[in-house]
Amino acid sequence: MMLMPRRDFDLFEDDFFRDDFFKGEKNMLMKTDIKETDNSYILDIDLPGYKKEDIKIDITDGYLTINAKTSNEVKDEKKGKYVRRERFSGEATRSFYVGDDVKEDEIKASFKNGILNLEVPKMDPEEKKQDKKYIEISD
Repeated sequence: MMLMPRRDFDLFEDDFFRDDFFKGEKNMLMKTDIKETDNSYILDIDLPGYKKEDIKIDITDGYLTINAKTSNEVKDEKKGKYVRRERFSGEATRSFYVGDDVKEDEIKASFKNGILNLEVPKMDPEEKKQDKKYIEISD
């Protein structure tokens, strides 16, 4: 008698192995919603488990960069050992190009219930035109 594998079950394609437990490291990307208003862009960035003090925001060369660090220290290992740990511990960074004209003091930021809210002003095209400097041509 010859053993034939079941056609409706594939060990490597079954949903059982698609579980995050078997994938190893999960994607810890900061999930972001960006909304455009008349005068600004509003970014809502998910940062669950982070504290306000552990989030740093800066602008360098036109890039708005959000950096967040967290650690889940284990205080008492004597009560048992972990079989599975899903809570993220470490550092996450994400950058968005906002332009060279946006300054740190123009951005409004708030953090509530694990969501970082940033309001980045739009640069008015007319205002930009007024800032142009022309080189004078001499005789």
